[in-house]
Amino acid sequence: MANSTTTTVKSQAGILEGSNPTEYDSSNPIILFIIQASIIIVLCRLLHWPLSKIRQPRVIAEVIAGVVLGPSVLGRIPGFTEAIFPKASLPGLSLVANLGLILFLFLVGLETNLKFLISNWRVAISVSAAGMVLPFGLGCAVAYGLYHAFRSEADTVEINFGTYLLFIGIAMAITAFPVLCRILTELKLLGTHVGVIVLSAGVGNDVVGWILLALCVALVNAGSGLTALWVLLVCVGYVLFLVFVFRPLFLRFLAHTGSLQKGPSQSVVAITLLIALASAFFTQVIGVHAIFGGFLIGLLCPHEGGFAIKLTEKIEDLVAALFLPLYFTLSGLQTNLGLLDNGTVWGYVVAIIAIAFIAKVTGGALASRVNGLLWRESFSIGVLMSCKGLVELIVLNIGLQAKILSTRTFTMFVVMALVTTFATTPLTVALYPKWYQIKVDRWRRGEIDWTTGQPPLPSDSRVDSIAAAKETSSHHQPTTTTTTIPDHDETLHPTHPYVRNLLVYLRLDGLSGLCTLAGLLAPSTPNTQTKPRTHPDNLPPTTPSDPDKADESAPPDPDPNMTSPDDSTTPDNLQVHGVRLLELTDRDSSVMQVAEIEQYTLSDPVVNTFRAFGQWHDLSIVAGVSVVPEHSFADTVVGMAREERADLVLVPWSETGAMGEQYHLHSPVEEGVRFLDGQPYAGFVESVLQGAATGHANVGVLVERNAYVATAATTTTTTTATIATAAATGVQRGQDGKSVVRHRPSLGAMSVQRSGVGGWKNGRAAKAQHIVVPFLGGKDDRLAVRFVCQLARCELVTVSVLHLEVPATAAGRMRMQGKKTTGGRAEGWWEECLVSDSRFLSMMKESLGEEVLDRVVFKKTTIKTDEEEGVAILVEQVKTEMVRSHHQAGNLVVVGRRQPALEALVASQSANSIASAQDEVGAEAARVLGVLGQILVKKENRIVGNVLVMQSK
Repeated sequence: MANSTTTTVKSQAGILEGSNPTEYDSSNPIILFIIQASIIIVLCRLLHWPLSKIRQPRVIAEVIAGVVLGPSVLGRIPGFTEAIFPKASLPGLSLVANLGLILFLFLVGLETNLKFLISNWRVAISVSAAGMVLPFGLGCAVAYGLYHAFRSEADTVEINFGTYLLFIGIAMAITAFPVLCRILTELKLLGTHVGVIVLSAGVGNDVVGWILLALCVALVNAGSGLTALWVLLVCVGYVLFLVFVFRPLFLRFLAHTGSLQKGPSQSVVAITLLIALASAFFTQVIGVHAIFGGFLIGLLCPHEGGFAIKLTEKIEDLVAALFLPLYFTLSGLQTNLGLLDNGTVWGYVVAIIAIAFIAKVTGGALASRVNGLLWRESFSIGVLMSCKGLVELIVLNIGLQAKILSTRTFTMFVVMALVTTFATTPLTVALYPKWYQIKVDRWRRGEIDWTTGQPPLPSDSRVDSIAAAKETSSHHQPTTTTTTIPDHDETLHPTHPYVRNLLVYLRLDGLSGLCTLAGLLAPSTPNTQTKPRTHPDNLPPTTPSDPDKADESAPPDPDPNMTSPDDSTTPDNLQVHGVRLLELTDRDSSVMQVAEIEQYTLSDPVVNTFRAFGQWHDLSIVAGVSVVPEHSFADTVVGMAREERADLVLVPWSETGAMGEQYHLHSPVEEGVRFLDGQPYAGFVESVLQGAATGHANVGVLVERNAYVATAATTTTTTTATIATAAATGVQRGQDGKSVVRHRPSLGAMSVQRSGVGGWKNGRAAKAQHIVVPFLGGKDDRLAVRFVCQLARCELVTVSVLHLEVPATAAGRMRMQGKKTTGGRAEGWWEECLVSDSRFLSMMKESLGEEVLDRVVFKKTTIKTDEEEGVAILVEQVKTEMVRSHHQAGNLVVVGRRQPALEALVASQSANSIASAQDEVGAEAARVLGVLGQILVKKENRIVGNVLVMQSK
């Protein structure tokens, strides 16, 4: 009789049947894994938030989270570790963490660009070698004590002293290259001598450190010296195979798939990850850790065409958000601060920290000083090279897994890694502050004397004689009558300065307006016109028939196709500097963009479009990309204006009110949204205005509105395109006009719709510009008049300067507001201002040439201030003048930001009218745009066209 067996099927109802989700089930480990991962990720994010305020890397928070969850803190709570992190669940958690570690080392390889090491190999080798040899030597000294004091602990294996010494030396000498890149980027040091040297030396330190660690692991895993030799030979052969066989084939594969031009597809990403995992498998089975295989594949991936950056963008978020917190939290779980329980242990902790820090700083500083850097620069390099970070923790975990280190020794080195990483940023800021960077940069350019900080005195006799001659000739020049303007802190001159150095903040949504203004600012004279060209075959012979008889000493004949220097050089040449700002995020790909900024700049579409515009219009344009944190955007613009000595900074207003440039076709942008309170762009522009005021730079804020104008031509063209689409696709419509059968529009119909937006007629009219300047007095309005007078040199520009005079009755309101008066008589002071304003406009008119005066008209109007609608009357004056122009698509109103007379009028407005104005333009935007600017950008005043708000320095 056969025995009957009963199979019990485990219930799947879960908590509905009273099961405990925290109990580990080997057949269903995902439940406890989700609990563990959620606790780890949430705690890491919470800890990183305050640490990020003091510029600490994320790895600090991840290790501290592990220490908190481990036996040092929460592990002391009875039952916590057994419930949340039972020993049976740790292998599964470790498996996921180690998979993430392989992918992370693959990303580190992608981030490591050997070109830095090759281009700066002399200083990189010296700094890297000195920064490794000295810590390695002192680490070997402390290894002797550690080996004899803790080698007999239960959680270690018997290894010879040479292998232990090699591992301790590596732990002391290695530098965290990924964390180093992050610190350099956040402190804006990549463009300095310090940043370039540290980045180059960090690459060399990183590569050498991983090679030595692979050697150490091979020696530990090998049963004998002969086995270790075979492991090393196989590893060397594998590296040579990857370099000379795999990489050329991989490059051909990427070129064939177009991945170097348009980025990796999903299939290419999958194949690359499989190759990285296969390489990790091979290095693991030959006795070297799996992370080296992933690192090698990442190191050999090409950086051409931004392939490495685009590949990193595909996988970095999953690795950084999930895998790395698990790995480094596991490191913290294995850290037991309770084992540091006596004076001897703490003596070794202090010694390890001192050796790791002092040796690194000393070695890097001395090597940098030998290479010609200043002492503060040298010590800054040493401090940066002492950063350990996550690479040190990876090394320590490998030592713990191989049982080279005991838990107690592992804890000592984790404390050292945390201390050195934590101290890197504040010490670097203290040693190499921004003011010192500016001083060193100006001193190296020869602009200042190092001791005095003042421009150096010329010592050459010829220079002295020239300076004396200039000074003498200046005394013989006829004196120019100047007039001091009350309350304007400005002096009148018969001529006005032109904008010769322009700085433009490049944005995709403001590119058209910026290009238009830059093109109008450039001088357009007949001498700059390009001559008709002749084919080289049709040119008359200008060289001897026998080249051997040609006179090499004779100057070459001029090319008839080339413009002579006299034809192309004018005293008013415009220099345009464009800066495109991208946000520096916490992603590795963002840091890679900074490290490879020159190559990234060449492929940026906005920068290339601006350069092409400059070439077409014969403008001298220098444009580039800067990747900085969003909170540093304004400081970057102001700093570039100071470095480039810009006469004017042009800043376009965002179409969405946000700092980003992302658009969604399914949700059209509303015009009023970008001026509401809470939008970050108003704060950015205000910071630029405040910084430029202290940095002696004029600023123009351009508000474009053409994108929001719906013309009749657009509607007609779109309707025509719709009819054409219906006819082509056979769509039948009912009496209500709705389609019965819907088809996807053809490509041709879509092209017709796109080409019809705006209308051809308006597109041609946009070439002409009519500019209106409402002038009420003040420094900003005077800058606006000077600016438009320069624009008027273009033959397609007409200008109307409306001198809107406010009577003296407004002075009483100004006196009540505490404005400055002369001799206690507010009205008398105000009359002086009106006279000086009229004199300024007269001098500006006299300084214009006859051909320019035909396009510039000065008008004078008196505004009655007794009425509450005084500002509205002023706006109507601008509208009336603007409607007279037929070229409405290219119209522009240039206004001053600060206008005392207009502020007095606004003070008389009722609270209800002010509140209604702020419903459409928030208080932040109103403060930035000024009294008149905030009114002109309202929807009801769209007819005035674009608005340019000027602020004088």
